[in-house]
Amino acid sequence: MKTNAVIIEPSEAVTASVIWLHGLGASGHDFEPIVPELPKDITRHTRFIFPHAPKRPITINGGMVMPGWYDVLAMDLPTQEDVKGIQDSDQILRNYISQEIENGISAQRIVLAGFSQGGVIALHTGLRYPLAIAGIMALSTYLPLIDTVESESHEANRQTSIFLAHGQLDPVISVSHAQRTRTYLEKLNYNIEWHNYNNMEHSVCAEEVTDIGHWLSARLS
Repeated sequence: MKTNAVIIEPSEAVTASVIWLHGLGASGHDFEPIVPELPKDITRHTRFIFPHAPKRPITINGGMVMPGWYDVLAMDLPTQEDVKGIQDSDQILRNYISQEIENGISAQRIVLAGFSQGGVIALHTGLRYPLAIAGIMALSTYLPLIDTVESESHEANRQTSIFLAHGQLDPVISVSHAQRTRTYLEKLNYNIEWHNYNNMEHSVCAEEVTDIGHWLSARLS
């Protein structure tokens, strides 16, 4: 598979992988600076993969072409969804997982992560993936295609830890979307670790990076 991603290799032998998807209009370089801020017990043996989203017209931005995992059809995000775009990006993420497994990394040592649009795909794929993975990290995001989750989810990841984090002041994706995601997944008995940050908007804060580090250490140390 041709790799269209920023890849950060660890200093020691690779025993785990984090595949981390960026948000709308960004690139795989977006979260690259966070890696040095994470605990060494993770980064010294974990490969970080930051794929670049394909470029596509985005409806709410007047059809402007930009990197995106799917089209955004309306500001009320969960009501009008680009099903095909989400499914296409699901396949992109599955290809990255398959590549890591072919490289000798157990699925149980792979974390799927994403911010905003990237978190949508991480949740969509992680809940449906047929092999147990190490965890799903969904930042400033929401659960897509919610009506299909219960029927399409796979038992392999029913016990997988899901890290949900959101800023209370987020003007792009309201924290209410994240709270609805949390409530719905907890109703289905998923293992949710919830964090919200009072002064954070649609971004990542230092406190969140610390919490991410703790959660990743518990999954991958």
